[in-house]
Parts: sequence; C-alpha cells; structure tokens
Amino acid sequence: MAENIPPDAQKSAGKKRGGKSGKVADFRYKRSHQPGKRSGPNSAKKARGGSKQGEPNHGQSAQKTTPMGAPRKGEAYAALDLGTNNCRLLIARPSGKDFTVIDAFSRVVKLGEDLATTGRLSDEAMDRALGALMICADKLRRRNVRLARSVATEACRRAANGPAFIERVRQETGIVLDIISAEEEARLAVLGCHILLEHGEGPAVIFDIGGGSTELVLLEPTGKNGPRVPRIIDWQSVPWGVVSLTDTVKREGTGREARLARYARMRQVVSDSFAPFAERIADAAKSNDIRLLGTSGTVTTLASLHLELPHYDRKAVDGLIVPSRAMRRISTDLSVMSPDERSTLPCIGQDRADLVVAGCAILESILDLWPAEKLGVADRGIREGILRSLMAAERQSERSLKALHETRSGGNEAKEGG
Repeated sequence: MAENIPPDAQKSAGKKRGGKSGKVADFRYKRSHQPGKRSGPNSAKKARGGSKQGEPNHGQSAQKTTPMGAPRKGEAYAALDLGTNNCRLLIARPSGKDFTVIDAFSRVVKLGEDLATTGRLSDEAMDRALGALMICADKLRRRNVRLARSVATEACRRAANGPAFIERVRQETGIVLDIISAEEEARLAVLGCHILLEHGEGPAVIFDIGGGSTELVLLEPTGKNGPRVPRIIDWQSVPWGVVSLTDTVKREGTGREARLARYARMRQVVSDSFAPFAERIADAAKSNDIRLLGTSGTVTTLASLHLELPHYDRKAVDGLIVPSRAMRRISTDLSVMSPDERSTLPCIGQDRADLVVAGCAILESILDLWPAEKLGVADRGIREGILRSLMAAERQSERSLKALHETRSGGNEAKEGG
C-alpha cells in the first residue's frame, strides 16, 4: 500500500482519535438479571461487568465456552458502524466459512450534521445517535452475542468532542466504540464487499461514499487463481461524504441554474481532493478490463432508481452490475431537481432528498478518474468486513489452540512411552 496519508489522518497525527486500531470490544452482552425490568444505562454498565463507576470494560463475562474456546451453539457475532449519517448494526451466526444474519438495525442519525462548519458534534446529533445506540445495546444483550466490534468513523475522527462522546456512549449504553482510521475503514469495506467484484483480470477500484468521507482503494489484478482477498496496492481517503459536502457547498439560489452551479462546485471540490490519487492510478486506469465496485447509500439508491423499484429491495440491488453511463444520467437528472421533487421519488424520500446530490457529485468524480464501463453495486461493507474479521480471528485461534493441545498430548504420550 502506498504511504499516502489522507487529510483526516494528517489532522489527527499524534492524537489518539483517528489512529490505526485493531481493538475489539470482545465483551458479551448479557441480559439484565431482573426479569421484566427495562434495560437502561445502569443495566448496560452491569452487562459490561464493571464493578465501579467509570471503570473501563475489560471483556469480563460469565458466559461459558467450549474447552477449546470455540463458540457455543447459538452464540452470535456483531458489528456496529456509527457513521456520519447512519448507525448500523449487524448480528450474525457462523455458517461454514460464511455467516447468516439473524438481526439488523439501521437508522439515519445525522451525527455529523453541521460538523463541517462548527468542528463539533451538536447536542441534538449526539442525542439522536444515543437513541439509536440504546436500541443496538438492547439487541446485543438479547441476541447472545459472543464477540462484537463497534466502530465510529469520520464524524468522531474530526469532531473536537468526539472522544468525549465516545465515553458518554460507553457510560450510557455499555457499547465501546473504537474510532478507526480512514485506512482501517477502507480495509474493512474491501473485506466486506470484494466478493461482489465482477470477474476479470484487470485492476479494480472499490469505493465507499460515506457521510463524512469517501475511501477509494486500488486492488491489484488477481487473475483466475489469485488470493481470495485481493491485495490493496493504493488507497485514498478524502473528507467529503454526503453530509460534509452538502454542509460545505451551500445553496445559492433555488432555480435550475443555481442547482447546476452548486453541483458543478461540488464536483470541483471532490475532484481536487481526488487529484493526487487520480495521478497515481492514471496508468492503471488505462488498462483493459478495469472494474469498479461501490458500497454506499448513494450507489444503492441510484441502482434502485435504475431498476425503477417502487421501494428498496436489497436482494435486487446487492450484486447488481449497472452501466456507468446510466448512473451518470441519473446523477445529472437528480442534480437539477428541487429537494421536493427528489423527495417524491421511490427509495429517496425526505432523508436523502438533499444528501443524494452530494453523493452523485462524488460518484461522477470517481467515474472521471476510473472510467469503467460498468459499476458493481454492494449493499454491504464495513459491518460485513468486521464480522469476517472476527470470525476469521476466532477460527485462527481455534486452530492454534488445537495445534498446541495436540503438541502437548504428543509430548505426554512420548514421555509415557519412554
């Protein structure tokens, strides 16, 4: 991977937030011991196993595991992603080398609202996020979760009060959020969705348009017998997502010409940020058989419009391959509509009526630097990447423990035989 530090990592150099992290919140979420009593902040603290107020969670649990440390039947894994715009939770059980989802939750919380202009998370935004996280904490306790990882991304990386908010979340919900770096965010997104890459032997780009940032990752050509997870050879993160770009490039007028001008400014802002990455991958972009895969609400929304779906259908969208020119046409059409017009379209509604325009500007800038003829659509990403990481680590741990046990057993047998 090229040693290119994205803008957000430069700003937080030497600080804890935004640093590279592999921390896993591996406590098990237990039910309250008082039947019928509604879970709240106090019960969340008890679930963490802490004995003193403010004492950090250290992963203590009363649940039992098998002798080899393998998960017991019915135990689940969880991944929680608190982004700039959404709070998402996925709970799953292992199924062979994959997993089966048993519960999920998603809510628009707009945590990064006005962050671009104030540099802080607002009280209203934090309250919205905490409301969603309370629901997540309850689901985690009820679903017999064995191992979980909860991450926060760009909004908490950038906000001056991000660390204080993380501590408040821990105290009030029992959820330990890990503020991950942009590099880790990109890695998890690739791990979560790369299996949807269209087959081919040329280089590929995977991108994730978030609420506060966008990550682009260049993957090496793998060929037919390449590794299951393609190697990352370059990447870039820019501090422009659907929320941050919308808040930064303000409206100037309400007519069609004003909307076109604003869209052009958005395109320019994003393209300027992408310029170093575009220059580095220019030769790869000229290769034959280049592929492109996007994971975000923007691409799934545009794919839904392309299919003319009356309402969102994940099964129809996840894994879809769409002509890039069709996505450009939809982006252009949306950019000139008024917010009221966009809000009446299926799969957009009030929540995305304004934000989707920023997403379209980012998407078109990506298509400029990586002119693939087709675009793959993924309704999966960071959460799935976290789940795969957790389960892979558990499998590796089980193999290591088994090998150690067999080695010790063999040694004992040799001694007895001697």
